[in-house]
Amino acid sequence: MNDRTALVTGANKGIGRHIAGRLAAEGFTVYMGTRDAGRGRRAAEEIGDRARPLVLDVTDPASVAQAAAQVEDLDVLVNNAGINPSLAPPTESGAEEFRRAYETNVIGVLEVTNAFLPALRRSAHPRIVNVSSGTSSLTWSTRPNPQFTPGRPGSAAYRASKSALNLLTLLHAQQLAEDGFKVNALAPGLRATDLVPGAKAVGGDPAEGAEGAVRLALLPDDGPTGQFFSWDGTPVPW
Repeated sequence: MNDRTALVTGANKGIGRHIAGRLAAEGFTVYMGTRDAGRGRRAAEEIGDRARPLVLDVTDPASVAQAAAQVEDLDVLVNNAGINPSLAPPTESGAEEFRRAYETNVIGVLEVTNAFLPALRRSAHPRIVNVSSGTSSLTWSTRPNPQFTPGRPGSAAYRASKSALNLLTLLHAQQLAEDGFKVNALAPGLRATDLVPGAKAVGGDPAEGAEGAVRLALLPDDGPTGQFFSWDGTPVPW
């Protein structure tokens, strides 16, 4: 069980850093994907010998290709890197905000997943976890829910991109099911990270959100695929 490998994007801080640490504790060799080599190296040193820094900018196809060429075998991919470019509602948002959100949160996930598929196909138990958001749920956006007040249309670019990510998760899961893949989306909850301004004052422990990702990364072969889960393991409605 100690020859398993994992890749976590956006792994030098926040939820990604905690996911990487937990997977290393589970015996994985963990590639920590970060845009900045120095930050990635320092984060890997903090985790220990099982962590490997990997320069990876999910918005740069050349960087993705170079990173994929360095990883021959992979059991778990956690697409954690994401941005929230604005808290604005749609009527106050611009095209550039949406382009930035989609470039990282959707296109970046597509590029990284497809680039690392050859390595994942070498695994007997390939797992893909896409870190989404409970605020992307269309159901929760229109009725009472445990994560936020419906009827507040802020962070339109971020939420729309995560809704698109949810569909991408489902499509990948459907296409890869016969090959033994488990592909699921995670709503980690509001956490004390840099993603949302002010979240560090009101958000929960990032380590708690990371546990949900690790749970999905360790799913058994009869586990679910093509589904959306909250950090505590309960289903999230699309």
